[in-house]
Amino acid sequence: MNKIYLILLVIPLFACKNKNSTLASRVERLPFYNEATFTPIWVKLNSNAPDDFHKIPPFNFVNQDGQIITEKTFKDKIYVADFFFTSCPGICPQMTKNMNLVQAAFKNDDEVLLLSHSVTPKLDSVSVLKNYANAHGVISGKWHLVTGKQQDIYDMGRKSYFVEEDLGIKKSLTEFLHTENFVLIDKNKHIRGIYNGLNKTSVNQLIKDIYLLKDD
Repeated sequence: MNKIYLILLVIPLFACKNKNSTLASRVERLPFYNEATFTPIWVKLNSNAPDDFHKIPPFNFVNQDGQIITEKTFKDKIYVADFFFTSCPGICPQMTKNMNLVQAAFKNDDEVLLLSHSVTPKLDSVSVLKNYANAHGVISGKWHLVTGKQQDIYDMGRKSYFVEEDLGIKKSLTEFLHTENFVLIDKNKHIRGIYNGLNKTSVNQLIKDIYLLKDD
C-alpha cells in the first residue's frame, strides 16, 4: 500500500482539540519527516526539532516572471512544493487544479506560498511558464512556477523533498521525475506533510494542516 495512505490512516487516530471543524487538523501538532521513508516523528508541543533534522537545502531557480527564486524567497514562510510540466497530458492538469484550491484558501495570506518545479525545464522556459500561469490563474508572488538546471531540480525532488519514495521504485538521478505528491514545508524548512495531489480529500487535509502549522 502507498506509504502516504498508511500515514493518513494512522494519523486520524489522534484527536485534535481545534473546535472549528472546517479548519480542524487531525492532530495537535504535525509530525516531522526526517528521511525518505516518510516515517512520522512526533515532537512535543512548544519543542523545537533537533538540530540534525532534515531541512530543504539552498536552491536557485527562475520563476514565470523571470525572477530569481531561492530559499530566501521562503524565509519565514510556510510553503507547498510539487513537480510538474506544462505539456503533461496526464496527472498535471488535476494537480494544478488542486493546487489552485490551496492558492484560493490562502490567497490573502502572505505567510503561505506555493512552489511548482518543472521537470522538463529545457521545454518550460520563462515565457512558457508565464503562459501556463496565465491560463491557470496562478497569482504572481503567491505561486512560483520555476525552471532551472534539470539536474538541480531532480536532485531537489529526490534528495530533498523525497517525492518519489512512496512509489517503491528506485530510479537513477537521470530518469524522468514524475510524481503526484504535494509536500508541506514549515518556516524552518522542515518537511511536515506529504499529500496526494490528485486526491481532493488529501488536498483538503493539506489545507487544514497548513492552518495548524501556522499556529505551530
